[in-house]
Amino acid sequence: MKNIFILMIFFSIISAAQVIKVKSGIEVLRENNFKLLEGKRVGLVTNASGVDSKLKSTIDILFEADNVDLVALYGPEHGVRGNIEAGFKVDTYTDEYTKLPVYSLYGSTRKPTEEMLNDIDVIVYDIQDIGCRSYTFISTMGLVMEAASQFDKEVVILDRANPLGGIRVEGNLVEEDFISFIGQFKIPYVYGLTCGELAMLLNEEGMLDNGVKCKLTVVPMEGWSRDVSFEETGLPWVATSPHIPHNYSPYFYVCSGIVGELREAFSIGVGYTIPFQSFATQWIDGNKLAEKMNSYQLQGVIFRPIYYMPYYAFGKGENLGGVQIHITDYHDVELMPIQFYFLQAVKELHPDFNIFESESTSQFSGFDKALGTDKVRKEFSKNYKFDDIKDFLNKDVAAFKELSSKYYLYK
Repeated sequence: MKNIFILMIFFSIISAAQVIKVKSGIEVLRENNFKLLEGKRVGLVTNASGVDSKLKSTIDILFEADNVDLVALYGPEHGVRGNIEAGFKVDTYTDEYTKLPVYSLYGSTRKPTEEMLNDIDVIVYDIQDIGCRSYTFISTMGLVMEAASQFDKEVVILDRANPLGGIRVEGNLVEEDFISFIGQFKIPYVYGLTCGELAMLLNEEGMLDNGVKCKLTVVPMEGWSRDVSFEETGLPWVATSPHIPHNYSPYFYVCSGIVGELREAFSIGVGYTIPFQSFATQWIDGNKLAEKMNSYQLQGVIFRPIYYMPYYAFGKGENLGGVQIHITDYHDVELMPIQFYFLQAVKELHPDFNIFESESTSQFSGFDKALGTDKVRKEFSKNYKFDDIKDFLNKDVAAFKELSSKYYLYK
């Protein structure tokens, strides 16, 4: 009898853990019987991550709704179904299930053209983002908003949880000369907003091209708060792109993604089973590197030696050595600095290491664009010390927190 009682408690705990605590924007829209879209021709920007709590695609939800006239789909980087590798262009095609046209926003154009929008009245955006500036979906969102303003269309953002939470802000603002598709707006690298909140900020603070504004409606989530982890939402995680397979992957993306722009220098786990979770190359001793990086005693993270052979990308088929990043405290860890401490450690172990020493800076274009400036690279390369760039990276954080708080939809 005692064993049965213990089992009942165990299954009660499991059931409680599986209760859906947060409703995403698409579920809130559906509960309101799609009234916001009635009588309008609807276009949808989405990908595989646009699902409800039962993993039903927003495409299918809107297509099957009797009072929604879904007439076109629009695909960001990686495509509507999320099966295209990073950086690969996507062509316009017909969706096999709905027979609707799928217009690519990561092909010959990244901004919807007048022809793409001719047959719609409102464009709905429903994509799970990761809360980092260089992840291109928010750039697509902004370009959609600009096109909607230009061609007099409404925009509806179906809000979703930020997997990095709504409190963390890291990094400097993008400088004018470094605006790019991986740094489209003058916001920090980690910006601490949901996509709905960010859309409101872009619209109201003149951050869209030429300060234009669109007719914007955000459908908020229910039950989300700024200090909630994605796991605590109770919502399922669908890979937002091929190398962001888990709800914790965005943390590692911030840890290593900038160094990942030095494409012919290091593996960051892309091409292996731990994307964005490592730093490795052919000539590094993983044991010595782990010892050096752990000596910095960074809060909320430890490093272990790792040796592996990537299946593709940098180091394909070669034996690499380095460290794997293990986050032990997702709340207190500072993410962005980790990659600079890695470069610092390599320099201390290999004094001749000078990755930024080159007559041509074109090879550092992606690195600088991801950072939104070349000042970090230039200052860091003098001594390879994170302390030399720490103040610069943090200089805009407090002001942005104050500005962005005006657009909080959640406590």
